[in-house]
Amino acid sequence: MQEHPLRAAVLGEMHARPFVPLATPARLMHFAFMADAAACREDRERLGAFCLARGVAGPQPDTRFHHVPLSGGELRWEQHSEFITYTWRIACDHRTPFAAVERPHAPMSGLPAPGPLLVALDLHLLPEAAALSLEDIFDRASLAASIMDGGAALAATDFRPDERGAVRILVLDLDLSPARAGALTQRLIEIETYRTLALLGLPEAQRLAPGLRQMEEELARITRAMRETVGATANSALLDELTALAAVSEAESASSSYRFGASRAYDRIVQQRLDVIGEEPYEGLPTWAAFLARRLAPAMRTVQTLEERQANLSRKLARAATLLRTRVDVEIEQQNRDLLVAMNNRTRLQLRLQQTVEGLSVAAISYYVVGLLGYLAKGAKEAGLPVPEPGLATAAAVPLAVLAVWLVVRRIRRRHAGEDHP
Repeated sequence: MQEHPLRAAVLGEMHARPFVPLATPARLMHFAFMADAAACREDRERLGAFCLARGVAGPQPDTRFHHVPLSGGELRWEQHSEFITYTWRIACDHRTPFAAVERPHAPMSGLPAPGPLLVALDLHLLPEAAALSLEDIFDRASLAASIMDGGAALAATDFRPDERGAVRILVLDLDLSPARAGALTQRLIEIETYRTLALLGLPEAQRLAPGLRQMEEELARITRAMRETVGATANSALLDELTALAAVSEAESASSSYRFGASRAYDRIVQQRLDVIGEEPYEGLPTWAAFLARRLAPAMRTVQTLEERQANLSRKLARAATLLRTRVDVEIEQQNRDLLVAMNNRTRLQLRLQQTVEGLSVAAISYYVVGLLGYLAKGAKEAGLPVPEPGLATAAAVPLAVLAVWLVVRRIRRRHAGEDHP
């Protein structure tokens, strides 16, 4: 059997990012960098050199996930459509969570950033016995904590960056196996990563909102003017304005469609991860889902509302342009009809003039023909031929000459008419 060329890639995608078992205590430092296609290629090469210098295998040219074992820890590298993530497992002190890590053991040492940093996360997985006060570690105003995974863990965060710029997450192991600990921490990391990526649509929506409002007002002004304008010239001027406005609207919509679509997709991933972790309230504190519903949901509604306004504006511009174009076409058709009427009148006048000229031409040609016949009769008389008086002969030839000329002209006219209308 011949395999489909994409079969291996499709099957491999199902197992591309497996959960890595994680023993308590553990510390994970996670970074996400925005990167385009060129930056992704360069980053893969740098990671290969990094791995080679440490005597481990580097990523394959077609892989998007790579696990690097290191002395005292490990590195998980993942390449996504528009960002790259590095997740480091480093040495952990369960007595002092979120302690500073000094070089050369600090994550990203020896690896340049592939692009602008978007997500920086410091996650500690500690045993339940660690006597820690959440309010001493996190900001009480934005603290969110939940019992997760069926009561097997307690996870808390305030979603605020610390003095080093990293958002901190504390996970207490209440009854986690290494496999469940690896799955839970990865989902928490994904929640933080994707909620940050989802919020990238909000600044774009805020940037576009004033211009969109101005375009809506311009459309309202043009539609009001449409009720008062008369004539193809005025309507054509309005149509030009409307076309220019539609071009600006489509350009803005095209520039933001990817960002807004990506924000929707990332938000759905966040909601899916929140559903999977199985939260339960802890000591009256907001759960992760409740906190994000108050902060993330309004931002996503703003993005969605602006995207819908863009779509509505585009439809309204299309309808207004169609209406104006119809009015211009109708007015042009009326002008064409008037022009055709004028042309018909002019043709009718030309036909009458032509008929008059034809009548005069018959008389003129007949006059010349009769004159020639008169000269012919006079010459024959002087030559001694038996002809009647030249005057009588000329007079007798007049009706015959007129009739003959009229028939010839009529035949020529009919022949020309037949050629014009086969």
